[in-house]
Amino acid sequence: MSNHYRAIDWNRQKRRYDLVLAAIVLGGAAVFLGVSAWVSPESTAETLILRTTSITSFFLLHVVLAIGPLARLDGRFLPLLYNRRHLGVTLFLLALVHGFLAVFQFHALGDENPLVSLFTAYGRDYAVLQNGRFQIAHFPFEPFGVFALVCLFLLAALSHDFWLRQLGSGLWKSFHLLVYPAYLALVAHVALGILQTERSPVLPLLLGLGFVTIASLHLLAAGQESKRLRASKLLASDGFIEVGTTDGLVEGRARVVIVGSKRLALVRHLDRIYATSNRCRHQGGPLGEGQIVYGCLTCPWHGWNYQPNDGCSPPPFEEIIPTYRVRLEGTKIWVHPVALPLRTSTEGPLVPGANLSTGTTSKL
Repeated sequence: MSNHYRAIDWNRQKRRYDLVLAAIVLGGAAVFLGVSAWVSPESTAETLILRTTSITSFFLLHVVLAIGPLARLDGRFLPLLYNRRHLGVTLFLLALVHGFLAVFQFHALGDENPLVSLFTAYGRDYAVLQNGRFQIAHFPFEPFGVFALVCLFLLAALSHDFWLRQLGSGLWKSFHLLVYPAYLALVAHVALGILQTERSPVLPLLLGLGFVTIASLHLLAAGQESKRLRASKLLASDGFIEVGTTDGLVEGRARVVIVGSKRLALVRHLDRIYATSNRCRHQGGPLGEGQIVYGCLTCPWHGWNYQPNDGCSPPPFEEIIPTYRVRLEGTKIWVHPVALPLRTSTEGPLVPGANLSTGTTSKL
């Protein structure tokens, strides 16, 4: 790879991902638009577009929030995780169209500035207090949508690699936690809007079902992670911690393991087992979800490479990741949680039954 090595940009996987995303979004929006026009033929084009963009963007937000825990619960969802920010940018653009049309239709035709009207009209238009009683159905819901749109804008803007380099991976990832307050604000925005206009129980039920689904997936993923962490602490021996068996590790592939409080990448290469840091030096990508390409552990996000025996990138590149000691007891894999000095070259233990000269496992 050396001199010809380069980061993966717009590869085939990304193009396929975006084409499928565009087909789903456009197809779903077209179906919803057609059904809405058929059910409510009196609706104007602006109203139909408002409803379509709101439903589509809110559905995409649920998909974005579900991908993370699903990928932790089942590795088959990992391909969706790698390009999740493409979903986020699409979500913001749909929400922006919805917000622009809403402000134009309901606040731009009066005497006041539309943005001023957006935040001040409630004292005139909504009777939150009636006869001394608080009426939640009349509570202003649009400020919640504005707050969510600002959060989604920040998420979309900061998703670019430029901001990752400027902010660093830790702070960059922390900013992306804004997706959770954005989701809660949108739940309030939609719920309060439904209370003011909707008489059918269908939408409130769907809203509640979506919230319960997202909360349940996160709780299940957190529970599984906690269980794995407790198990790893109980299996420590002489400082080494059991992380699984060779049977569960495919040649040329890596997987994420928990060693103490750390996430490490465990990789099987030429039937030897190696352990490295799980964080790619580029964007903190999950090396444990990558594979061996031309003898190097390759990050699935952008293709950065590291030699599994010493954690060094192939020349002329100089990035290094920590490596860890590994030992085998039969088919059981044990990893020490203390990193070796950088650039330390190790010869990973050979999988039982492997051929020492070829690095292939015997089928006998």
